[in-house]
This record gives sequence, C-alpha cells and structure tokens, in this order.
Amino acid sequence: MTHERQWRKNLYEQHDFGDNYTDPSLFLKDLQKNKNVKIFTFKEAVRGATRLTNQISCICAFLIVFYYMYTENVTPTKFLLATSLTVLIGYFLYTGRNFRLNVLLEDSKTLLTVLVFGYMLSPLLHTLTDAISTDTIFSMTFFVMFLHLIYFDYGLKAAIVSKAISLNAAIFGSVCLASRLASSYHAFVLLVVSAGFFVLFPIFTNKFWNPIMIIPLVSICSFCLYHISIPVVTTYVVILIFVNLVCPYIFVVKQKHKNNINGPWDEAIVKETNCDLIN
Repeated sequence: MTHERQWRKNLYEQHDFGDNYTDPSLFLKDLQKNKNVKIFTFKEAVRGATRLTNQISCICAFLIVFYYMYTENVTPTKFLLATSLTVLIGYFLYTGRNFRLNVLLEDSKTLLTVLVFGYMLSPLLHTLTDAISTDTIFSMTFFVMFLHLIYFDYGLKAAIVSKAISLNAAIFGSVCLASRLASSYHAFVLLVVSAGFFVLFPIFTNKFWNPIMIIPLVSICSFCLYHISIPVVTTYVVILIFVNLVCPYIFVVKQKHKNNINGPWDEAIVKETNCDLIN
C-alpha cells in the first residue's frame, strides 16, 4: 500500500495532488456570504438621495442665473451683489467660533487675487468659443454637467469619486455658457456665481449637511422654473421625485438579493499593525 501525503494549502511543496486540487473539507470552511453588508432602511436611503438632489438643484439654480443674464431680465450687478452677500454670510457661519482676524485677512487676499485675475481674463474667456455654435455649446454644457454629477463627492468612498474631474467639468461648462452672454462683465459675474455654487457651496454643505437644507434651494428653483417654463419645472419635479422616492424604494427592495461571497480565494489584504520602528 502506498501512503499519500496529506494535502496542505502550500503551492511550493511537492505532493501527490494536482495543482487545482482543494480539500473539500477546507474549501468551504471559510466561506462567508454578505460579509460586512449593511442593510439600509428606506429612511436612510432617502436621506442619502438628498445629497444628489442638492447637487441637481445647485446646477439648476446656476442655469437659472445664466438664463436671466442671457435674456437680460436681471442685471449682472444684482447677481454679483447677491452672491457676495451670500458668500459673506456663509463664511462667517462656516468659521463660527474659530473666526480670527488674521485668517480673514489672508482669505480676503486670496479672494481679491482670484477676482482681479478673473476680471482681467474675462474678455478672453468671453470670446474663447465664438467659433462654436450656440447649440453645440448648450449640448456640451449638458454633458459636462452630467459628468459633474457622476464624479461628485457625495460622502461615499468609491473609486469613481473624483473632486478634480467634477469641479473641472462644472467650471468648463460655466466657461462655455459665459461665452454666450452679452459682455465680458456678464461672463465675469457668471464665473463668480459658478465659483460660489460649485466651489464654496459644497464645502459649506459638507460641514453642515442636513437633508432639510434642500428645501429652500428646491423651492427657489421650482418657483423660478415655474415662471420660465411649465414643462421645465414639471421635468425638474419628476426628476426629484424619481431620485428621492423611486430610486431609494428600488434600492431597499433589491437589498434582499445581495449575495456577496468571500472566502480563501479572495485577494489577501494586509492588515495594518503597530510596529516599533527600529533605528
């Protein structure tokens, strides 16, 4: 009788088994299903969806500002004053008790530098896309704003999240729309409004986020869109209902079908340990 060696999980040891052999008693011993899977309630899903709603409304509010400037129903100076006042109030709310005069002076210098260079470059940005048709500009703006929504940081750790791509897409769309306005001053004001919506507003909301914060923004957007176009405001409301109610419901219902399998075949993960440094 020949005695076979006992199988061990070791690729570098010579044995009487094939390379693809695995002991049945050990193969499924470490099998785990739905490891570290969190089941969300409908309320939690709706709360998470409000982050997307907030950003959709942010884009919508920016496009409303562009529309009023494009049709010259509102002067750019009014939008500049309103943006400046809003940014000032948001700054003091953001700093709170940590407000310091020296920090305010440094931030004021940075803001002044950005405004001066932005105003100097606004004539160039205003004529940057003169050779491109308006329809192409509007179509391009739609796609880059959609790209902004895809890569935006909603507070989740995911590979698709990219703050750089999201911000650059929004700014690029703003530059495209600025070239369709009447003057370089209009373009400058639109870029200032764009910086407030896509740079400063996300910083503020990340610190003080609460789903209730979307109510004023959604209300203002709905009111303005109602006076612009009934089909547009209807589309806006339908999108919000789909994002905030339908999508969370589908997500919660489909959670029971999760079947993630983990086992010894997965890629090894190195765990961090506290080690003494040897000099």
